[in-house]
Amino acid sequence: MNIDSPLRELGDVDSSALRDLILAQDDDAWREDAYRQKTFDVHYDTQSILLLFVDLERWPDIVVSREAGWPRLADVALPLMDDIISRCYPPGGTVIRAMAAKLLAGKNVTPHTDKHESFHRGHRIHVPITTNPRVRFMIDGRPYQFQPGQAYEINNQMRHSVANKGKEDRITFIFDYVPPDSVQSMVS
Repeated sequence: MNIDSPLRELGDVDSSALRDLILAQDDDAWREDAYRQKTFDVHYDTQSILLLFVDLERWPDIVVSREAGWPRLADVALPLMDDIISRCYPPGGTVIRAMAAKLLAGKNVTPHTDKHESFHRGHRIHVPITTNPRVRFMIDGRPYQFQPGQAYEINNQMRHSVANKGKEDRITFIFDYVPPDSVQSMVS
C-alpha cells in the first residue's frame, strides 16, 4: 500500500514466542511450499512457511486459504498480528497473507514494486525474527536495518529490495492487512 512514506515504524512487539517457534521449524518446513519462489522471480533466493495466502486468480474477491504452516504457527502468530492491528489499524479488515520468509545468507531480493492489486490494498507489515548487521532493506533508494522486537510497515508501492551480505539467514514474519474501508470499496 502507498503509505506516503517509505517506512512506518509500528513500535515494540513481543515476538519471542513466534521467533522460538519459527526457529524450531525443520528444513523440510521451509521447502514444503515454493509458490512464492515460483510465482515471483524476485523471491528466488528465499524460502517461506506460508500460513495464509490470498487467491490472486479470484481477486478482487477475497478468498484466503490456510496453508501448510497454519497448524504449526497460527496459535502464536495470530495474537501478534491481532496486537499490531489493534494498535495501528482500524478493526474489521482481513489478513490476506501471513508467512515466515527467509532470505538466505549471501543472497538478495532484487529491486521491485509489488504489482498485483492486492498489494495496493493491503498494509505490508514486517516483524523481524532474525537479522545480522549485514542485512539492508532498501526502500526508494534509502537503506533501513530492521530490528527484532519491532514491527514495521513498508510502502510496497515504492521500489524496494533486500540484501543479506551476512553469513546467517535473515528471517522475517510478514503479513498483509486489508482495512475495512478498502474491503468495502472493492465490494461497492
